[in-house]
Amino acid sequence: MSEQDNTVKHAHLTPLPNKVGVDGLEDKWRSNWDEAETYAFHNSRDRKAVYSIDTPPPTVSGHLHVGHVFSYTHTDVIARYKRMQGFDVFYPMGWDDNGLPTERRVQNYYGVRVDTSLKYDPDFKPPFEGTEGKKIEAKDQVPVSRQNFIELCERLTSQDEKLFEALWRRLGLSVDWSQTYHTIGEQPRRVAQKAFLRNLARGEAYQKDAPGLWDVTFQTAVAQAELEAREYPGFYHKIAFRFEDGTPIYIETTRPELLAACTSLIAHPDDERYKKYFGKEVYSPLFKVKVPILAHPAAQMDKGAGIAMCCTFGDVTDVEWWRDLSLPTRPIIQRNGRIVMTTPDWITDESGREMFEKIAGKTTFSARKEVVEALQAAGDMEGDPKPTKRMTNFYEKGDKPLEIVTSRQWYLKNGGTDEKLNAELIERGKELNFHPDFMRVRYENWVHGLNGDWLISRQRFFGVPFPLWYPVNENGEVDYEHPLTPSEDRLPIDPTIDVPQGFDESQRDQPNGFTAEQDIMDTWATSSLTPQIVTRWEEPGEENQALFKATFPMDLRPQGQDIIRTWLFSTVDRAHLENGCLPWKHAALSGWILDPDHKKMSKSKGNVVVPNKPIEEFGADAVRYWATSAKLGLDATYDEGQMKIGRRLAIKLLNATKFALAIGREDEEHQVLESASADWDFANVTEVLDRSVMAKLASVIRTATDALESYEHSKALEAIETFFWEFCDDYIELAKNRAYGTAESTGRTPSEAAVKSARTTLGLALDALARLLAPYLPYATEEVWSWMHDGEGSVHRASWPCAKAYEAAANGVSADTLAYAGEALATLRKIKSEAKVSMKTPILQVTLNVAENAYKAVEETLDDVAEAGRVTGEVKLNAVKAADAGDSSDSESESAESDAANVNVSVAQSELGEAPAKRSSLQIIKND
Repeated sequence: MSEQDNTVKHAHLTPLPNKVGVDGLEDKWRSNWDEAETYAFHNSRDRKAVYSIDTPPPTVSGHLHVGHVFSYTHTDVIARYKRMQGFDVFYPMGWDDNGLPTERRVQNYYGVRVDTSLKYDPDFKPPFEGTEGKKIEAKDQVPVSRQNFIELCERLTSQDEKLFEALWRRLGLSVDWSQTYHTIGEQPRRVAQKAFLRNLARGEAYQKDAPGLWDVTFQTAVAQAELEAREYPGFYHKIAFRFEDGTPIYIETTRPELLAACTSLIAHPDDERYKKYFGKEVYSPLFKVKVPILAHPAAQMDKGAGIAMCCTFGDVTDVEWWRDLSLPTRPIIQRNGRIVMTTPDWITDESGREMFEKIAGKTTFSARKEVVEALQAAGDMEGDPKPTKRMTNFYEKGDKPLEIVTSRQWYLKNGGTDEKLNAELIERGKELNFHPDFMRVRYENWVHGLNGDWLISRQRFFGVPFPLWYPVNENGEVDYEHPLTPSEDRLPIDPTIDVPQGFDESQRDQPNGFTAEQDIMDTWATSSLTPQIVTRWEEPGEENQALFKATFPMDLRPQGQDIIRTWLFSTVDRAHLENGCLPWKHAALSGWILDPDHKKMSKSKGNVVVPNKPIEEFGADAVRYWATSAKLGLDATYDEGQMKIGRRLAIKLLNATKFALAIGREDEEHQVLESASADWDFANVTEVLDRSVMAKLASVIRTATDALESYEHSKALEAIETFFWEFCDDYIELAKNRAYGTAESTGRTPSEAAVKSARTTLGLALDALARLLAPYLPYATEEVWSWMHDGEGSVHRASWPCAKAYEAAANGVSADTLAYAGEALATLRKIKSEAKVSMKTPILQVTLNVAENAYKAVEETLDDVAEAGRVTGEVKLNAVKAADAGDSSDSESESAESDAANVNVSVAQSELGEAPAKRSSLQIIKND
């Protein structure tokens, strides 16, 4: 969709403020946008007329940081551009308010923890209302019922969301605030539960008892996508297993506390050191359990002793060996991270059982200390423990290494165990337009590397419940194989409160009754459905159905590069399974924000900048300028210097526009007395210099449009900004006297047509620049637009400039003409600068050396050049070869090089007069 160009721009000019500045613009225009519903989605029914954005719902867990401002501004630029292109932009905002971060914040904020045995207390009051950042230990937290805890989560997230929305509004995000949602809200819960039930019916969701990664702090299972490998200090212990005759065979381990869980020793099948032992058995130290020595290709010959014990379970390699070799399961780690209290039945040796009693119930740290001391006392450990550092899996939000615990969990197919589905998801990735494209490989590497399906159940409290119950048989045993499900028209439900059809509450947890599924869905299991949530998938009603048809699949998913494996991939998986298509056409991936030391900003590192601070200091437009100066996919440093440049750009736009619009409407004191109308007709652009501006504008519009269509917002900004400064520094200075209709220096009064040409060019250029800069500087551009188009609506609803009209107005004049004329003016001014005299000092006569290819351009704009340079006498031009243009026969000649055309204009001869307000006998003559 694009602008239908008009030959005339009608302007309704307002009286101009006496003083301009960026302060106060945010409050002024934010309220105006709200009242006018400037950013409202207009419910277009035609999919081709709609541009829909799957906006990331930020996690509601206290504070946003400046990294959020960075990436969300990138999205807003595209939203604003598409709106000006004529699209009905569907730009909702969500809040990710369920999950572990919220629970942790609530526990600390209110000083509470969940006790599922407690009943709901409608009069409960938390012991704290904010703890000023102090962490409340679990032992000091007051136990509350699950429902009381959920209510506290909802209360706190509601407060946080208001603060988040206020910040987004101040930043100027052009979100339709009537289109908001909460991932824990009624409709998102219904969508998540409905999608799960359909996955279950198709066999894509399933449950099983299996070893899985477990966070002992949060007391929940963790999915592969949520892992974070971190370096962790430890010790290698060289431990002796012994054959029947007492001959030792040594292994090295960092986890001697798991000796009681050992099932076997494993070496590589090609390892000559251990081939003779395969199939034989040895006894574990201390516990005297007989275990076999087996071969597996995953064993590393060059690591430690080259032979390792397989415990159930120490790490993911243990799980691989256990599965491939059909080993017994001997778990000793509980969900709380402690050793089980009961001595396992596979330990039959009396001394071994006594040893286990010493570590029963201890933390893994304490148990390790106990085991190491016992090994040393028994002579089963060679030497002292050797310090080492190893890469260990952590939950990305956790503080302790993950354990592997066997438990019943829910999984969703994602290609980790299904080669056909894996190949289909790879193909989906190839269909998706990644911006930048090199991010595609991260998606493909992740999908290729999956080794299991997506674990979607969590043993927490604040989240979307699984809509399931289980039958309880006459003996009180739970039948997990035949879950009870509700009909879709009952959703959303909470199985801990609601009752399955055919039962009543009295049968809960009773023989021949039912029991509720206690687990909740992983937060990503809801967030992966944001396209379906915001487009009202499967919601009843004609309006909802029309919205879904007009907005899905969506156009854009903007997000961070670090959650390609979680949010992007999981959303593709869900849409593929449910809708048989991609959820969106484009994915725009932002980089990270780095602190001044080039380290990633994160709350855990304590190097986060709260975004309110730079917005208050520099203004929203300035912060947006910094954010949008960075390319997609690349990390950017937090840079207040860039923000200062952005603030300067916004102020310059205000000042330049005020100056240009005041021409012809000022009294003697330069006050604009009244409103006026103006018709900026492209046909009135008649002067060569002005037509060159039109040519340059056409080029900039094409460059910016192409860049934004390719999601290269920084490239578009660079082109627009570069032209803006050239327009201010060169064109306004060259044409302002002609626009006033005066000829103070040359004495050659411009014609009426020349005056009109200058004023029209100023108007057309500033009109276009306001629109080009609008996605980046929404406040400053709205202000100047209101001066030019009073009563005509927002610049953000104006049409994006189209190059054709400006190109036609150029009528064949080169865009380089403006650069050549600007260079000539700069050369004249340099004469005065070198002579250390005022810029108002007249030049009595001057001869310029001009490169041949610039000669015509300077000649055709010479009146404007001479007037702006205050040349009162003759200006002579010498045409020279480009190679000689920067040098004259006099060794003292000066030159200024044009970056745009790589052409030099130099002074061959000049003579200065006296400045108007200063008598001087200074005279500089440079002879050929």
